[in-house]
Amino acid sequence: MKKAVCIMSGGMDSTLCAVLAKKQGYDIVALHFDYNQRTMSREKRAFKEICDKIGVVKKVELDVSFISDIGANALTDLSMDIRKDGVADDVPNTYVPFRNGIFISIAAALAEKEGAEALFIGVVEEDSSGYPDCSDEFIKSINDAINKGTKDSTNIKIHMPLVHLSKADIVKSSLQNNSPLELTWSCYENEDEACGLCDSCRLRLNGFELAGAKDPIRYKNLNSKIKL
Repeated sequence: MKKAVCIMSGGMDSTLCAVLAKKQGYDIVALHFDYNQRTMSREKRAFKEICDKIGVVKKVELDVSFISDIGANALTDLSMDIRKDGVADDVPNTYVPFRNGIFISIAAALAEKEGAEALFIGVVEEDSSGYPDCSDEFIKSINDAINKGTKDSTNIKIHMPLVHLSKADIVKSSLQNNSPLELTWSCYENEDEACGLCDSCRLRLNGFELAGAKDPIRYKNLNSKIKL
């Protein structure tokens, strides 16, 4: 059976990628990273519940807390405030320097070890916070580097099925493919109820609104319409 490593944060995008990978007939190795992010325990819970729900047997959880030692981002540095005034054109301080590059490199090592031919990641370029390591160009470039730096018998293809979709498209596809949206977690700030104000919450809520659907998770701030 063909095998794929799926990088899964517990969020809506990576969950849909895993669902799509299973529908394409891949045996999934689910890979989750802990890096001392603010919502680490909530993301880990989401990851485990999602894997159970969609029938993923092999789960790999890795401690990459050195990312928080590097710092320079509001997800791991509690002295920095997370932006809550809307999505802007600049790269926000929730960007973790080269996080996807680190994640993909580790995932590639796991894929080579497992004999996996595919690696799935839920990057979104078109409708996102503008993180530079979420671009189509970057993923294709690192894919080339992976296949140059692994054994001749290793040939890994990185799949990024959401990269050019809008959040509304992702919501619609999640509903069409029975992705367990109710188990996913996107908030950067809280672990009990999603804040509704950070970039990730705003993008998610906007996607549901444009898709004409109701988000099944709970939010602290939904008294008025939150705009991007």
